[in-house]
Amino acid sequence: MRKYNDGSFFFTFHFTFPLFFFTFAFMKLKFFINYHAEWGQQLCVALSYVSRDDTQRHQRLPMQTEDGLLWVVETSAVESRQHPLESICYHYQVEDQDGRVLRQEWTLVPRSFHFDTSKSYVFRDQWKDRPLNYHLYTDACRLTAGYKTCGNVKPLRLPLYRRTIMFRVSAPQLKQGQVLALVGSHPAIGAWSAARYLPMEYVGQGEWMLTVNVDAIPMPVEYKYVVVDEKTRELIAWEEGDNRVIMENSMSDGMVTVAHGDQLRLAEQTWRAAGVVIPVFSLRSEHSYGVGDFGDLKRMVDWAVVTGMKMIQLLPVNDTTTDGHWHDSHPYNIVSAFALHPHYLDLEAVGVLKDKQRMTVYRRRKRELNALPQSDYEAVDRVKHDYIEELFAQQGDETIKTRDYQLWVEENNEWLEPYAKGSALVCFIQYHLHLQLKAAADYARQKGVVLKGDLPIGLSRKSTEVATHPDYFNLDCCAGTPPDSFNPMGNNWGFPTYNWESKEMMLWQQRRLQWFSQYFDALRIDHVLGFFRIWEIPAHAVYGQLGHFSPALPLTAEEIEYFGLSFRRELFTKPFINEQVLTRLFGVHANYVKENFLVQKSYGLYDMKGEYGTQQKVRAAFEGRNDENSRWICQGLYRLIANVLFLEDERQKDMYHPRIAVYQEPVYNALSAEEKDAFMRIYNNYYYERHNFFWGDGAIRKLSTLLGETKMLICAEDLGMLPACVSPVLDQLRILTLEVQSMPKQIGQEFAYLNSNPYRSVCTISTHDMSPLRLWWQESPERTQRYYVTMLQKEGRAPEQLPAHMAEEIIARHLYSPSMICLLSLQDWLSMDAELRAKNPKGERINVPSDPYNRWQWRMHLTIEQLLDASHFNNKVKTMLVRSKRY
Repeated sequence: MRKYNDGSFFFTFHFTFPLFFFTFAFMKLKFFINYHAEWGQQLCVALSYVSRDDTQRHQRLPMQTEDGLLWVVETSAVESRQHPLESICYHYQVEDQDGRVLRQEWTLVPRSFHFDTSKSYVFRDQWKDRPLNYHLYTDACRLTAGYKTCGNVKPLRLPLYRRTIMFRVSAPQLKQGQVLALVGSHPAIGAWSAARYLPMEYVGQGEWMLTVNVDAIPMPVEYKYVVVDEKTRELIAWEEGDNRVIMENSMSDGMVTVAHGDQLRLAEQTWRAAGVVIPVFSLRSEHSYGVGDFGDLKRMVDWAVVTGMKMIQLLPVNDTTTDGHWHDSHPYNIVSAFALHPHYLDLEAVGVLKDKQRMTVYRRRKRELNALPQSDYEAVDRVKHDYIEELFAQQGDETIKTRDYQLWVEENNEWLEPYAKGSALVCFIQYHLHLQLKAAADYARQKGVVLKGDLPIGLSRKSTEVATHPDYFNLDCCAGTPPDSFNPMGNNWGFPTYNWESKEMMLWQQRRLQWFSQYFDALRIDHVLGFFRIWEIPAHAVYGQLGHFSPALPLTAEEIEYFGLSFRRELFTKPFINEQVLTRLFGVHANYVKENFLVQKSYGLYDMKGEYGTQQKVRAAFEGRNDENSRWICQGLYRLIANVLFLEDERQKDMYHPRIAVYQEPVYNALSAEEKDAFMRIYNNYYYERHNFFWGDGAIRKLSTLLGETKMLICAEDLGMLPACVSPVLDQLRILTLEVQSMPKQIGQEFAYLNSNPYRSVCTISTHDMSPLRLWWQESPERTQRYYVTMLQKEGRAPEQLPAHMAEEIIARHLYSPSMICLLSLQDWLSMDAELRAKNPKGERINVPSDPYNRWQWRMHLTIEQLLDASHFNNKVKTMLVRSKRY
């Protein structure tokens, strides 16, 4: 056998013993598909032959077209007695002239068929994108809405005839107790009688199949799929639309025509759900040690069941530990993509110390920690570490010897070994964290509740992955956000950006997603814009002003001049500093700054001294100087260094990015009126037009490859400055958007109209980066008044403090919105009960993004046990969910 570069095979046989020793069977396969390809693109079939002994042979079949629309390819399969073939599995893909895959079909539901090598098969297909009702295929929807169990597609053996039509259709909208059947125009397929339908076989993943003997059926033949009650066998519904038609007029003996009908044309019942958003560290029960844990998560599931909620959304649960201090409380600064945070270990569920005196000590410390209004990260870290160390000494050896532990270590060795660095204690902790989170996830699934995880956009520079796979990251820069009205300096998150050019990067990202799927049935993609472009800040900068989007298409000097701006590299790319700028930024300290930090140039201009030439150098020089004047001067120097019109690209010489929001800086005011006009043409083109296709094309490749065959419901965090390409890409991949009424995506609006939310979205009032509803209400009376009048349609003055009944009205409006899912923070749910809600709204905020020293310490002020006992409140929530059809 010789294999060619295109993946096809040529067989030659050399026999030195009797021919009867081998038995060969040849089977013809012919594929048809309509696809409008662009110039230079090639359609191919990626085909796999699966033998009964599970060996596989892969083949790539380039297709041919005469009209640019109908693509065809024919091949012959060969099997031997040594490896009898069992089934085939295939999909279509689009390649460029160099064989790179540009696009491939959605493969969560594979085109998998059992086949008989004595037959020839004809496949008449349609291209399969993610269907509009993609959510019906996710575990989140099927778990909570009573849909038929998915399972995996089985290449089912069906009866074949002299001439066979094999019908196949996707019907994920069928509920438990419903089955699919076929009825058509010919008497052999029911003659349109509701009582003479042909039952179909379920093959998994919402797919149904049926074979029909058409030897005596004249073509064409019309048919439809129908839904049947599994118990009574009564026909429930006919599919909608025109009749389907088979027009196979020239079927030869032994031919099997596969008629894949794509989706069942029957509207599904609209799935709507509601839930609560709460970090694990914020959970509080009578059992926890000063911080929420995975045992508390199971208790929170019980509360969700009582209220009728279908989903619990968490913040990241990965380990963030570097030295056990407060800065480790940031849940997005993860040190491993796979390790779980030791704080979330339910200590006494792992084991109780045999030393009763020591247990008495720890339980006293537990009571002390639980008595605190917030979580004390450092104190919790000490107590939990000490307890688990003693417990490991007591029972660690016994655990390590178990087969389950050894198998888990072996399966997770790739990330566990570099993370644990040889520590048996660390492995012991991670093993029990896995068991507890998996137990909580399975418990939630059993109760019909979805756990929604959070995929952080980045990893800490101190992470295991940065140490073991530095090629996955751009270590010469940091990710962050550009300046905006909330934070005029921008945010520097500190972690490196991804190097998407690394060949192994996407495989690692896919392993990450698979790891999440063992615990979660829905997933929030943090800062999904990072898959389009990330705000990349050079390592020498402190804040976000000196960053630029990456990937990007920087400008050449010639392109800049094409817009009418004469390019002067020295003037436009170095800090512009003159007397006016110094007076404006430093006032009475201007002379001090000139004498100590600047060198004078000609024409009344200045430059930074070498030892203060970057923001990081300035930060180092002012380390420990906390007086007011020093802070003022330090911030002024940061801004002075950022006072440039263009940033030179660090990786592409003589290429330039317009500095973000520079039109608010002194250097812009130094331009003439004509130069300002030319610069703004450059600026608007660069930030709002130049990259749309470029970013959209890159994002759809990354995200479609990453998501692959996941059954998790994928939700995006798509807030902020959105390029025009974001919405169509998320729509094409059926990713849910995030809708926040106080952060409208429509330009010119202060508040979004809830009834304009798209169905494929998550609706919320506030996120962990925002003030909860009650705090937001009192922060800006003017804004609240406008909301009160325009959105709530009330008259008079808005109350200074948000009354419980008005909070209930706001929550109800969100529940009645068109969004598929409504997820509200626990703080916002409790805001509608005057007795249960916390007394001080200011203590309920979790994070202030502009504060690099923010402590992530909020804990619910009630215990979960108290919540479970709040029957009046729970019944109110349940009633609201029932009325809004989210129950």
